[in-house]
Amino acid sequence: MILADYRQNYSPVGDSLGLSSIIAILPLLVLFVLLGVVRMKAWLASLISLVMAVTLAVAVYSMPLVDALNSGLLGAAFGFFPIMWIVINAIWIYNLTVETGHFDVLRRSFASISDDQRVQAILIAFSFGALMEALAGFGTPVAISSVMLIALGFQPLKAATVALVANTAPVAFGAIAVPITTLAGVTGLPVDDLGAMVGRQTPILALFVPLALVFIVDGRRGLRQTWPPAVVCGVSFAVFQYLSSNFWSVPLADIVAALASALAVLGFTRVWRAEETYRESDDGDGLDAGGGSRRPRPPAAEPRPDGGESVDIRVVARARADSARDTHDAPSAVFKAYAPYLAVIVVFVLATRVPVITGKAPTEVGASGTGLESVTRIVDWPGLHIVKPNGDAVATTFKLNYLSAAGSLLLMAGLISMVLIGIGPRRALRAYGRTLDQLKFAVLTVMLVLALGYIMNESGETTTLGLWVAGAGGAFALLSPVLGWLGVAVTGSDTSSNSLFGALQVTAAHQAGLSPTLMAAANSSGGVLGKMISPQNLAIAAAAVGFQGREGLLFRRVIVWSVVFTAFMCALVYLQSTPVLDWMVVRTSPATP
Repeated sequence: MILADYRQNYSPVGDSLGLSSIIAILPLLVLFVLLGVVRMKAWLASLISLVMAVTLAVAVYSMPLVDALNSGLLGAAFGFFPIMWIVINAIWIYNLTVETGHFDVLRRSFASISDDQRVQAILIAFSFGALMEALAGFGTPVAISSVMLIALGFQPLKAATVALVANTAPVAFGAIAVPITTLAGVTGLPVDDLGAMVGRQTPILALFVPLALVFIVDGRRGLRQTWPPAVVCGVSFAVFQYLSSNFWSVPLADIVAALASALAVLGFTRVWRAEETYRESDDGDGLDAGGGSRRPRPPAAEPRPDGGESVDIRVVARARADSARDTHDAPSAVFKAYAPYLAVIVVFVLATRVPVITGKAPTEVGASGTGLESVTRIVDWPGLHIVKPNGDAVATTFKLNYLSAAGSLLLMAGLISMVLIGIGPRRALRAYGRTLDQLKFAVLTVMLVLALGYIMNESGETTTLGLWVAGAGGAFALLSPVLGWLGVAVTGSDTSSNSLFGALQVTAAHQAGLSPTLMAAANSSGGVLGKMISPQNLAIAAAAVGFQGREGLLFRRVIVWSVVFTAFMCALVYLQSTPVLDWMVVRTSPATP
């Protein structure tokens, strides 16, 4: 028996986009209310929202139940591979360094740059996190930055909050600029034009993110005392992200900017020091409203003894930090501590920048690739056939890039790291098992969220929302980044958001007489600000710091930052669409279709 294709209908309620949008947005509203108000565990909130999305898809959008469930399976599969496949192997590499004690050396190396946690937040969460975003993306920087901050004595929830907010400006160029190349593929616009346009938006955001991190760590006092290194970090990152994306290399924009900002902060702290050094106090859980501990420490002060609280990850981290205050590591030990991350960089550069190794990926079902892509296969998802209202088929394929996937490259880097740091297969395998156990609920949450996203996408619910927003006419420039923000909030991926809304942005731009390049880039730039509130990223951050089930608390701590920065991006894009800032807009070549 051959099942008929499901034909999407974007205005099923009274043939009205407005009324249909009220229905389409319900799964997202329920998800955010359950997370932020009810404080429900992320996996359970995602499951309830998933059930609602299926119900609406079947009852309102007339999608067959089999197709709705099958769409969810496709999303769940994508949630595990490639997304959680990346996170699992990234956390495994970290656990290898913990197993051998080399992570303590790495922590002391970072601490030697500055013992002020406000500076450490800038250096690790923003600069080092940007490097991890450039190489892997998909939650990797949040996971690794969070645990590094905890090892330096940060409270777990504060560490997770800092890592989430920091993971913004670099996201559009993450994973070697995959979001930009994906956007080019779905819009037909030149990748260099899109990269250059995004490079005239996110660098401006980067100017303010380090200042936000300082405020989260230590409130207004932190801004007053440590704004100079925050400005140095933001300006150096912004300048080099702009230069690389506009003149050098779009794929390497984050790598160049991350290294430049780290070196700038390193050099600046050699000639500058805050009037007092900030470290977390031993009491509390880092939840004070001001964002920082209430008691700064002068540079020479000794930390007070532990107040008798039960042993947990915070106590262990502080004890290590205190006992290792005067430890001096041998150069060989420092090299081994950095070796896994050097291995990550080398593996990713070779795999993505050396043509004979990188090869060419297949572009359609049944095609073959070369190099690392020789084993890549694109397959039609079984039993799922969906068409748009005009009869065009909706892509329902699944890419199995066994060797070239970022998670597989991280696995290779981990195997190399085993040799470099001297850990045997048995200990490494045990560490892998602990990693899987650590991330089990994060894996479940991400798979449920991606299932939710795919059901909304394939049923037409998400397109309903996009078309409704696109009907704003000339004011669409003000709302354009919100589409990207919404897409990333649902899927957790700027790449997925660009795939979802990129073509819609271009269509709306033509209808409103706006620059297609500007609107498409706004989707990616606005999307980076939805990443910190996406349930999958919240789950990854919570799992990394040992606070599974408290994703709702994290959501409430970052939602204001997400909304404020998104409003800023909306204002910037709107001004770029007017004579005020239209000189910043990239002019696409006439040959572009």
